[in-house]
Amino acid sequence: MIRFILRRMLYMLLVMLAVTTITFFLLHAIPGDPITAMVQDLPEETRQNYMAAYGFDKPLVKQYLLYLRQLLTGDLGSSLRYPGRKVADIVANYSPVSALVGGIALLAGAALGLVCGIFAALKRDTWPDRAVMVLALLGTTIPTFVIASLLQYALTVTWPVFPTTGYKGVRYLVLPTLCMCVGPLATYARYMRSSMLDVMNQDYILTAEAKGLSDRHIILHHMLRNSFLPCITMLCVSVAGIFSGSFIVESIFSLPGLGRYFISAISDRDYFVVLGLNVVLTGIYVCSILLSDILLMLLDPRIRSGVKE
Repeated sequence: MIRFILRRMLYMLLVMLAVTTITFFLLHAIPGDPITAMVQDLPEETRQNYMAAYGFDKPLVKQYLLYLRQLLTGDLGSSLRYPGRKVADIVANYSPVSALVGGIALLAGAALGLVCGIFAALKRDTWPDRAVMVLALLGTTIPTFVIASLLQYALTVTWPVFPTTGYKGVRYLVLPTLCMCVGPLATYARYMRSSMLDVMNQDYILTAEAKGLSDRHIILHHMLRNSFLPCITMLCVSVAGIFSGSFIVESIFSLPGLGRYFISAISDRDYFVVLGLNVVLTGIYVCSILLSDILLMLLDPRIRSGVKE
């Protein structure tokens, strides 16, 4: 198992290197330079001084190697738009809001989605099953900004229950959380239903029924245990979406989160902020995948035996 984890960690480093490399060269492939993009009608001499100060006057390959060396020291860089502001400080200051809203939405949406998926599978081909699937289909197809607009109109204009935008207390987090909860709820409902139906058709379920075991015992000790295993992978990977999937919601509800800052950095062509946040989000994603692999190995003996072989 240790060899498996070490091999996975090596793959993680390679993935992060590849993503960082692609992002770096794509950003520099955009015509123009960040200094001119941020300040219009800047004197040429002043622009050249800024370019030299940030190293943009060097060959592109050398800039890339210097940035990799900087990353190896743990330095994510500094903002071009706001001189003196470190990317690490931006992550520390803005990520808690994204983690709070996204974490609550993920936990609530996943829990409700799993319950709905189990209920739909047990009531297969009946109206509750069809109702859950219709709602899940709507939840996965309706864009996030449409759901956010509907919530704002219903709960702030028609019925002024919650504030529209801002971040001044718990009440300001209700609408963004509800908006981000729809996607996980719909996704996990469909996924859990499919997983349950697949397990219900297995031979060991028929054997358990032939032995005369009660339906409750079969569901709790045979169906649910094996149906949850595929959902563990989704749940761990969804952790990365807490930060990377909240861009639109944070912009609509004016939340001071990491996603909203990421969008503004892209608009401002703040190279080092975009690269630094990309490294952080990629790291969260690959670590989530590693965690899901370890959990599956611990919970499923078949995977452990496959790794040993």
